[in-house]
Amino acid sequence: MYQSSFLLVVFSFIVGCSGSQKINYQDIEKQLQTQLILSQDGDTIHLEEGHFKFSGSISLDDKKNIVIKGAGRDKTFLSFKGQSEGSEGLKISNCENLTLLDFTIQDSKGDCIKVQLTNGLIIRNVKAEWTGKPQETNGSYAFYPVDCENVLIEHCIAIGASDAGIYVGQSRGVIVRYCEAYHNVAGIEIENCVRADVYENLAHCNTGGILVFDMPDLTQAGSHVRVFNNIIKHNNFRNFAPEGNIVHEVPPGTGVMVLATNDVEIFDNQIINNKTIGTAIVSYLLVQKKHDDPNFDPYVKGVYVYNNDYKRKFWYLPTFQYDMGKLMFWKFPFSAPHIIFDGILNPELVESNGLYGDKYRICFGDNGGAKFANVDGGNDFKNVKKNDPDYQCDRNKLDAVVLNL
Repeated sequence: MYQSSFLLVVFSFIVGCSGSQKINYQDIEKQLQTQLILSQDGDTIHLEEGHFKFSGSISLDDKKNIVIKGAGRDKTFLSFKGQSEGSEGLKISNCENLTLLDFTIQDSKGDCIKVQLTNGLIIRNVKAEWTGKPQETNGSYAFYPVDCENVLIEHCIAIGASDAGIYVGQSRGVIVRYCEAYHNVAGIEIENCVRADVYENLAHCNTGGILVFDMPDLTQAGSHVRVFNNIIKHNNFRNFAPEGNIVHEVPPGTGVMVLATNDVEIFDNQIINNKTIGTAIVSYLLVQKKHDDPNFDPYVKGVYVYNNDYKRKFWYLPTFQYDMGKLMFWKFPFSAPHIIFDGILNPELVESNGLYGDKYRICFGDNGGAKFANVDGGNDFKNVKKNDPDYQCDRNKLDAVVLNL
């Protein structure tokens, strides 16, 4: 009797651990698309509990005050695995006051959720993921609002994006908070946005934790971005972005990177065990050198990094597969600073003392004893300065972002 019971337990354990159980997918593709097309302003579209498979993109256009609500992030699953039509999973454009909440979206060919030209967007308690091994054939973005206004993303999870898990681009008025991003190339990326707050998020096990970038050939320049009260740790994952993407240049082991943008504050974050660099403040000229946009300013200006908690295990070595990692080891063997600035300034804005004036000045405040360095990137890294006193300064602080939702 004892032996039979023991064998039954062992058999049950083996069956339970031998692989995932077969999922019974339901087909609601035509039904859901019809609901979205026929929805009236103010409607709520309910997604029931279950697993639902889609062969093509689901779209919503030109609607106001629509809510798309699932039964819960762990109850409603929209799968686009094997998608044969379109690229995005959920594609939304030209809407006003849209809310997405309480579901999981998986394995789209391109971006999981793309929202364009929308004023008033709330994405809450949604998971967007690629369920297999992180690889360059995964879609670029899990969450992808672009050219929007008044964007709130909260209590969301992003996994497996070959560019950025949570990306907001060319938008005005953005808050990303209480989210988790892991196994993406970039965990959270704010690109060419004006007025964005990124706070109380967990960005871990990505290639780079949080990026604040400006890129050329886009509709607006970014400014007024605050990154604070986040946990940004162990972002040492391999870079699996397709070659040619700008994030392909981000070295594994990057906590925060600020590239070619204006008026950024980084404060009150825990930036922990990112092996190559805790925070990098760099110009576009350092990573790409050339661009064809006459309106693009490649220099970084008006950055303030203060009151962050930096930690890194002493045996962590920077990646040697990227130039920044080689530079860190070459210039700072076994004693790399947590913060670097490339030292490349716009010559048209430099004053007689060789620095920017107060409007554009880059400042490193008290970061609990963490070291920083000016690596003199514009002069072939010849005159590296640790804790350069010219950059130990304070700036006026940016105002909190307030959304009109």
